[in-house]
Amino acid sequence: MGELVSGSPRVPLRTVDVARESGYSVQQVRDLERLGVIPSAARSSNGYRCYTPLHVQALRAYRGLAGAVGPVAARQMFAELRTGTPAEAAAVINAAHVRLAREREEALRAQQALRVIGAEANTTEFEQESDAMTITELAAALGVRPSTLRFWEQEGLVSPERVTSLRARRYGASAVGAARIVVALRGTGYGIPAVREIMDSLARLDGRGETQRILRQRLDQIAIRTVALLRAGADLASVVTATRSASGDGDPGDLGDLGDHGW
Repeated sequence: MGELVSGSPRVPLRTVDVARESGYSVQQVRDLERLGVIPSAARSSNGYRCYTPLHVQALRAYRGLAGAVGPVAARQMFAELRTGTPAEAAAVINAAHVRLAREREEALRAQQALRVIGAEANTTEFEQESDAMTITELAAALGVRPSTLRFWEQEGLVSPERVTSLRARRYGASAVGAARIVVALRGTGYGIPAVREIMDSLARLDGRGETQRILRQRLDQIAIRTVALLRAGADLASVVTATRSASGDGDPGDLGDLGDHGW
């Protein structure tokens, strides 16, 4: 942390100081204050904004969160961090780590599914049947709704087997693998037409190679987002601690003037 931030918390910081220390532009600092990411700064007698080191820590924490979960989700998380109990604040941060871990697991399973699809010619009918899942089982395994699987079926992304007598959907090993790949692609941000094109190309060797490249890129992005969240950890802890101290729930600290609205 820079000299300004590591000094006395009673020394007010200018907008330009906060921008330099947090990595945001002056305008971004003002915008994030307007959006409520940080509390409103106190005003000096001549009308200039007066920030504190905690504003810088909050902006750094938000920067890491936004890189990990996106700016909209990060703003919502900050609102929960400011108003919740310590246990609730910890749960919010833990949930972000869990979501990233789940996304990584989905991408890894999609990679495995791609290998299965590539070798399905060597898979026996018995092995496929033993791995079959109902629509409810598959939806639960993927973390989606059964209606989502039905929509993907309508769009030609995943083709289930059917039990004719009851018209109940059953998904063999190949369909389960395809569904896992669709989940990973949708999580990466690919729209339905793009996913359909990719899934249609899987019968070709070059198609499998391109899908593998996309999945590797997905894992790299998740790693970058995870590191961003880890880097935000200390600053997030400072924000949570300041929230508790300002509300009287924690040990009082010399945190300086937090602005007209506090944390």
